[in-house]
Amino acid sequence: MSSLAALFLDSSFGAFQPNLAFMTLQSAPLPAGDNPPASPASRFVARQPILKADGKVFAYELLFRDGIKNQFSGIDPDNASRSVLDSSILMGLQLLCDGRRAFLNCTRDVLLNDYIMLLPPAEVVVEILETIAPDDAVVAACRRLKKSGYVIALDDFTPDDPRAALAGLADIIKVDLRLTTPEHLPGIVGRHGRRCQMLAEKVETHEEFRATKKMGFVYFQGYFFCKPEMLPTKQLSPNRLSHVRMLQAASRQELNLREVEDLVRSEPSVCYRLLRYLNSSLFGLRNEVHSVRQALTLLGERETRRWLYLVAAVAGGQNKTSALVLAALVRARFCELMGVKSRQRDSDLFLMGLLSLMDAILDMPMAEIVNNVSLSPECKAALLGKAAAPGSVYQLVLAHEAGDWPRVAELARRLRVTESEVAEENWKAMQWAREMTAG
Repeated sequence: MSSLAALFLDSSFGAFQPNLAFMTLQSAPLPAGDNPPASPASRFVARQPILKADGKVFAYELLFRDGIKNQFSGIDPDNASRSVLDSSILMGLQLLCDGRRAFLNCTRDVLLNDYIMLLPPAEVVVEILETIAPDDAVVAACRRLKKSGYVIALDDFTPDDPRAALAGLADIIKVDLRLTTPEHLPGIVGRHGRRCQMLAEKVETHEEFRATKKMGFVYFQGYFFCKPEMLPTKQLSPNRLSHVRMLQAASRQELNLREVEDLVRSEPSVCYRLLRYLNSSLFGLRNEVHSVRQALTLLGERETRRWLYLVAAVAGGQNKTSALVLAALVRARFCELMGVKSRQRDSDLFLMGLLSLMDAILDMPMAEIVNNVSLSPECKAALLGKAAAPGSVYQLVLAHEAGDWPRVAELARRLRVTESEVAEENWKAMQWAREMTAG
């Protein structure tokens, strides 16, 4: 753990959970035998949070690049060792979902061959795709899953869905707002909502979130929480204004120690965290540090800048879904690491990634945020959706979040890095973000 990570171990920040995060799963080798062990192979996976009505994370849907079937390729589920399960699947779910359930898209073959039963029922939700016909074999497979304690979800359910025969076995019904007209939504909820939990998918705006919640949906999936909620009468609170000022102070070409000291002292929780960190065993100082000025001097200019960035993001997002804050931290570190890999050593890449979600964290227009911080013109252009050199790194981050693997491959080629390097650096970014916000 880096020394800076300890700044965020205090429980008053809360244990933030990852959002649009991405990891590389490693296929564990099969036990030695007649055939040589399989070489570890990278598996690319994106995850999208599923939120409850209160904005807390309920589960994550995992989007595998090669599909779940390929995760089991070459493995006889009846004979595969527990080590294959533990290292290639179970450990991956624990890291990706942090104790929450994983929604896994289930193909017909995976369903009929009971491959999903390699995973414990408490860890997963089995998503039955809209392409699966509800014939006798599929119904029998669903009954086996139910008997074994698995939660079943029907994906992309529509008013005249041919899988209606499976609705009696389903626990969750997912409705894609882009595939179903608004006038049909109340009917689906009224027909199935008393027995099943309803999940609204592709919720892109706060208005859609409020409308579907009012209809009776209990779970929500989409990027509405990654967008600022602009209300006509909304004003920036004093605390939020303080977080903007921290971003301003940290991004100045010459760090003004007096300005930073005043900002830290104006927020008791931030002041406490700084002094607690400097007086921890990590520093091993003989005498306690009681002065904010002394603490900042010991921390140094570079670490002080990054500390201010992180405080602004984490503290500014205390009333937001935890997935949003984690996404901002992952983006920041991922941009920075990919900048090094692609030899775009722009010092603003970290800040660019962090700021990319600050509009949603602070509920401010992005243009207003970038105008309040000292940021390179190229990075500002990227954040405002204009063409710019660092935009390739930023677009790569966004493509990886969305699980848009063809786009990831295209941007990786453009940046002259391999797809495996992209997955590896994203994994590092995810680990770093978790370390920063561990409670």
